[in-house]
Amino acid sequence: MDTMSKEAKKSTLKDIILKLHEGLSPQDAQQRFEKEVGKVSSSEIAEMEQSLIDDGLSPDEIKKFCNVHALIFQAALEKVTLEETSPSHPVYLFKLENREIEKQVDALKKMAERPPGTSLPSLRDGLKESLLKLRGIETHYQRKEQLLFPFLEKQGFMGPSKVMWGKDNEIRGMMKTAISRLDEIDSTGKLEQYKKETLSPLLEEINGMIFKEENILFPTSLEKLAPADWVEILRESVDIGYVYIEQPAETEELVKHLEVSLVGDACVRDDTIELTSGSIRLGELMPLLDPLPVDITFVDKDDTVRYFSQGKDRIFSRTKSVIGRRVQNCHPPQSLEVVEKILTSFKEGTEDSYDFWINLQGRMIYIRYFAVRDSQRRYLGTLEVTQDITGIQKLTGEKRLLDERS
Repeated sequence: MDTMSKEAKKSTLKDIILKLHEGLSPQDAQQRFEKEVGKVSSSEIAEMEQSLIDDGLSPDEIKKFCNVHALIFQAALEKVTLEETSPSHPVYLFKLENREIEKQVDALKKMAERPPGTSLPSLRDGLKESLLKLRGIETHYQRKEQLLFPFLEKQGFMGPSKVMWGKDNEIRGMMKTAISRLDEIDSTGKLEQYKKETLSPLLEEINGMIFKEENILFPTSLEKLAPADWVEILRESVDIGYVYIEQPAETEELVKHLEVSLVGDACVRDDTIELTSGSIRLGELMPLLDPLPVDITFVDKDDTVRYFSQGKDRIFSRTKSVIGRRVQNCHPPQSLEVVEKILTSFKEGTEDSYDFWINLQGRMIYIRYFAVRDSQRRYLGTLEVTQDITGIQKLTGEKRLLDERS
């Protein structure tokens, strides 16, 4: 049993990391760690990083030293082994993907050494094909960020989503740069420069992320998350998908069983509408629907208008007198034949949508009709969605979320 208490160990870990951020060399930090702390678990490291965030240390600052932290803890962490997981466990599947990612990284390294007789154009083509394939790690990262992180956050662990997600984004950026710079390789010198400045750092970061996942993130997750959490993560993993591996047959069968047993009908409980993908309070529903950048109108299976949104910039005006009116009576006689055609095809199940676009006083208006069906594909009604796409048609280039920081 360790002589140092858990709290004392966490306090010492925090002090070492803070000193590292203040200028202590990684070598001195590692020596102090081995002397004063010694053995450490992945959850203790995660708790230490969470505590630093709680104390006000910027996640960006922690992210900056993330690789150094892992290096310092590496010797201790590699002694910690995971419990055996089944082929249906999300962690098992994450690790299967990591083994394939490692193979691709190794293949890229060998390719970049330029086997004898390989021309530069041929090498560029090969590197591009391999990098585009390696870009599939996006699916691996998305499952981690969209499924694993939220469940850790529910346990009070914000560190992974604040720090590791940032490192994932750095890898995404490095990947994009590595692909875009391939055209610059027009000589042996440029190839060596590309390997040193672009490709090698990317591959090192990818391998480093595998280490962080398997020695910190996954062990901590196995310790903190309940069986029910893993069941939900497994079930929702299907929506995001897997990369480089086939979903094991036993996992596929289990997911089918879960879909049958877990998906229920929506219901209203107290002042809340409970849906299969979340819940909405009644007082939130109208404020949620009205700001949508589209006008929506719902007509039930008996062709009766039941609802319309009340955005402040509606394209076609609606008054509450339309509620309860048959939809056929809401259109001019010239349009009635088309309206009946749409409704009939929806009811018969031969079509699921129609779309139209018109010019209205200098604006381009996009009008879509969707058949609304239940899980058994029984017709419930028609949804009309109208949108002013004038501004959308003029969009060029990119504007990313991060652009708002400047």
